[in-house]
Amino acid sequence: MPLIIDSHQDIAWNMLTYGRDYTRSVQATRRLEAGTTTPERNGDCLVGWPEYQRGQVAVVFATLFATPAKWMEPGDTVVYKDYQTAHRLYRDQIAVYRKLVDSQPDKFRLVSSRQELDSVIEHWSKLAREDEGHPVGLVYLMEGADGIRSPHELSEWYDLGLRIIGLAWAGTRYCGGTSEPGPLTDEGRKLVSAMADYNFILDLSHMDEAAALESLDRYEGPVMATHSNCAALMQGAGTNRHLSDRAIRGLIEREGVIGLIPLNTFLKVGWLRKNGSRREEVSLDAFIAHIDHVCQLAGNANHAGIGSDFDGGFGLQSIPPELDTIADLQIVASKLLALGYSEADAANVLGGNWLRFLQKRLPA
Repeated sequence: MPLIIDSHQDIAWNMLTYGRDYTRSVQATRRLEAGTTTPERNGDCLVGWPEYQRGQVAVVFATLFATPAKWMEPGDTVVYKDYQTAHRLYRDQIAVYRKLVDSQPDKFRLVSSRQELDSVIEHWSKLAREDEGHPVGLVYLMEGADGIRSPHELSEWYDLGLRIIGLAWAGTRYCGGTSEPGPLTDEGRKLVSAMADYNFILDLSHMDEAAALESLDRYEGPVMATHSNCAALMQGAGTNRHLSDRAIRGLIEREGVIGLIPLNTFLKVGWLRKNGSRREEVSLDAFIAHIDHVCQLAGNANHAGIGSDFDGGFGLQSIPPELDTIADLQIVASKLLALGYSEADAANVLGGNWLRFLQKRLPA
């Protein structure tokens, strides 16, 4: 099986909000959460370290995320009303990840350099005893930049190991975002200019199209999208959450990679969990269509990847029925082969494209 690199998982947010332990199996977490409010609020768990092993998930982009107070929902606990609080919450999540890797060094490792990335990948290339397994690399991803109080703090975040910054979730003071359209603000232009000095990777996910297109023209550092689907396949969705073909082509021209999301809401216009059984609604083929759309625009399979967003406010009830846990993302390879993609193409989509991107963009 090819290695998977998943470009979006809200691990710390889930640990802090629901007390999830990602060293245990998905089934163990589901048993522990049965009868609680967690499955109703967040869906049944999809991620656990044993499933990482079974699915060959070698690296994930682990988010720093907090909900803006104006968008909080019942049960949200990681919420900020001001930039100082956002800064503190993001620092708290850094501490969560560090505690995780310090307490479980055989299971998780932080990745902020090519050397650290190569060490993780090398470990996965070797045979391991079943009771040992391989460490999963965690690459910090800031989702929504309100925790950066000024561009002067970028050196602090860089020293903490942050390498990827997304300016938006909803709109931020830096740019328009999901459900809150708008271009880069003056503060946003100053931030991206300063980010280039450190070669931060800019994540266009959640950015409004005007902000994304301006960033593609303005930002001199590396660009990509960790978890975004294709607007062309979601006509009538009434949201600015998805990437237009213009933005996708811009990312391709800039040698970016786009992580696609196997979330029913982003695969079928109008799908809502309350509509009924997930098992009858959205085939995995709809997810494959988004991967294929990016590949058709590129003329090759070098710019599509997986950004599952698993456990990011949804779970088993909201994904295609062919999937039960993150390990089942390996099915994507067979689906692509059935469409005529080569084994090398399928391996690139599952992880090779993200690996190549990180090897080129992370510092030595």
